[in-house]
Amino acid sequence: MAVSEGLSPDLVIGDFDSVTEETLAAIPLDRQMRIAEQETTDFEKCLLRVRAPLILGLGFTGARVDHSLSVMSAMVRHSGKPCIILDETDLIFAAPPRLALDLAAGTRLSLFPMATIEGRSSGLRWPIDGLTLAPDGRIGTSNEATGPVDLAFARTGMLIVLPAGQLTQAITGLLSAHGLR
Repeated sequence: MAVSEGLSPDLVIGDFDSVTEETLAAIPLDRQMRIAEQETTDFEKCLLRVRAPLILGLGFTGARVDHSLSVMSAMVRHSGKPCIILDETDLIFAAPPRLALDLAAGTRLSLFPMATIEGRSSGLRWPIDGLTLAPDGRIGTSNEATGPVDLAFARTGMLIVLPAGQLTQAITGLLSAHGLR
């Protein structure tokens, strides 16, 4: 897609099973990192190899639900690598064990557990203290900030969903939680 829009990627990482030969021909060989194994998705291949304080992923919430779910799964498995997936409506990221977000009252914040997890919160309309959240049980869809939010989780495995307009707050919170700011 980037090449068809006239962009020249600095690096293309993946198994290249879904890219045309014409597109590959437009990208210099020294900017192609072909990884043939099929145990990980192209997103996970990138997540494991990109060295950056934070990764911002665009185009991962598209037409295929199975691909979107595999991205969410990879983010949780590699939650030590700050990564935000962004689309026109929302952003999503794997929560670190402790997270502070400077949100305005009324901001939608959803918690989606990818594992059984407990946590504590302040600044949420519906606190999570004392609750067990699980993908096959209670989840935290459409909670709401009452102001700045502080979250603490007993383990990794929680996804946070915010409106896309909260990107700056998400970046600031994630970098701070990972000791990068």
